[in-house]
Amino acid sequence: MTSTKPRVVAEGHLVRLREKTMDDAERDYAWRCDPELAAYDAARPLAVRFPNFVATMAEELQYPTIHRRTYAIEDRESSRHIGNVMYYGYDSYAREAELGITIGDREFWSHGYGTDAVRSMLRFMFTEMRLRRVYLHTLTWNYRAQTAFQRAGFRRIRRVNRGGYDFVYMECEPRDLAEAADAAEPNGANGANEA
Repeated sequence: MTSTKPRVVAEGHLVRLREKTMDDAERDYAWRCDPELAAYDAARPLAVRFPNFVATMAEELQYPTIHRRTYAIEDRESSRHIGNVMYYGYDSYAREAELGITIGDREFWSHGYGTDAVRSMLRFMFTEMRLRRVYLHTLTWNYRAQTAFQRAGFRRIRRVNRGGYDFVYMECEPRDLAEAADAAEPNGANGANEA
């Protein structure tokens, strides 16, 4: 068990984003080995043994890098770890990074948790990291993800091919996040999360 409580970096209406701990390893491993979840990432299921995965995760937690960071997504109501959100390709000069997300726990699919997690992560990236742009790639057939990203403030830019897969390239800037938050509020009040 983890002796100190991990730092919470952002909270939304439904989720809390916190630093990863070794307590997350078993769920992370199961999600990374899941063929359906791997397909959403245009990847193959993880093929390494659990002890090797744990060793790699422990090293990443002990020696974090500014260029890539993964945070756990928790359901605020139950504190249950339901997925992960990350940034990578961080460029301090251009003040931009790529975002990725996995809601690994299927019980939380299609209930707004992904949108809430993305909005919360964007607020953290724009406010704490002072980024000017966040981008992502999502598979062209993953309409559910594209809808969640658009609700969070991402704009479709173009289709791209990477590694033999077709993706929709999307971007978000601080004003896009603010506009999406305003659109989510019934009276146009400035709020960052959907109900």
